[in-house]
Amino acid sequence: LGVDNLLINHATSTYPCDPVELNLNMIGTLRDTFLCPIGYSGHEVGLVPTVVAVALGACLAERHITLDRAMWGSDQAASVEPGGFQRLVKYIRVTEQALSDGVKRVYESEQVSIRKLRRINR
Repeated sequence: LGVDNLLINHATSTYPCDPVELNLNMIGTLRDTFLCPIGYSGHEVGLVPTVVAVALGACLAERHITLDRAMWGSDQAASVEPGGFQRLVKYIRVTEQALSDGVKRVYESEQVSIRKLRRINR
């Protein structure tokens, strides 16, 4: 395959995983160590840690999906139902937009506040 096709997924393989064991800062450590794209395989209850993983630089988010979290199975509690999956995708897209490109701009929507709050010091 070659290193050009390499992606490393960070995961803690406990179902469900306690948030204190997620170690999401490992995403940056892996990226800096291996100089390749880093993904995140989430096994936690809820959606927030997966969204945070994306904010920390994960370029891929993997979650188990289920029709009903109450079903029998070792990973059902850490799985996401279809509605939760839709929310997860929405939250990730909003997060990506909010992170933007790191270039400071003055937006047109700020102009009214700027004029209102501007003070002249003499």
